[in-house]
Amino acid sequence: MAEAERIIGTPDIPDAAGPEQSGGRAPAEGAGAQEPGSGATERPRGRRRIAVLFAVAAFAYTLDLISKLIVVAKLEHHEPIGIIGDWLKFEAIRNPGAAFGFGEAFTVIFTLIAAAVIVVIARLARKLYSLPWAIALGLLLGGALGNLTDRIFRSPGVFEGAVVDFIAPKHFAVFNLADSAIVCGGILIVLLSFRGLDPDGTVHKD
Repeated sequence: MAEAERIIGTPDIPDAAGPEQSGGRAPAEGAGAQEPGSGATERPRGRRRIAVLFAVAAFAYTLDLISKLIVVAKLEHHEPIGIIGDWLKFEAIRNPGAAFGFGEAFTVIFTLIAAAVIVVIARLARKLYSLPWAIALGLLLGGALGNLTDRIFRSPGVFEGAVVDFIAPKHFAVFNLADSAIVCGGILIVLLSFRGLDPDGTVHKD
């Protein structure tokens, strides 16, 4: 019998005494598993929020760009189109100033401000874990890019281009969809700040 065991070999038998007697250490409970709120969980969630930000920005920018192309091709140098009687009409104008026609003498400054806003939003996106903040910043980014595109590529020159505005309510300044996105994003940010919600998803109360 001993000779047979020597030839065939003895099968490995797990150490029934456990890791304590074998000199090893028992793994901690849940070792290797990520706890809720860990970095591996937060990073995908942060990436999803960034994706929402850029998706909203792309939608706002595309909508603004298409609307301006249509206005320049179909409405510029034509009579305004009444939408709701005298209360709302579409009228193509070129605005060298800021949103709603303010500050026409500071076109270059407004261009630089728009570029700075885009850089700040891009940097803030790295710490973004809040969906409402992602939507708000996406609206700001899309609107800023929309008007910045006009500043760069439209006449009279680079960084001095006039923005295409066409939404003309009665007794109010003419504006465009990029202006609307910026205003909506700004209002949403103010509301979120009043509620104490930070871009990183934390909530604080004063």
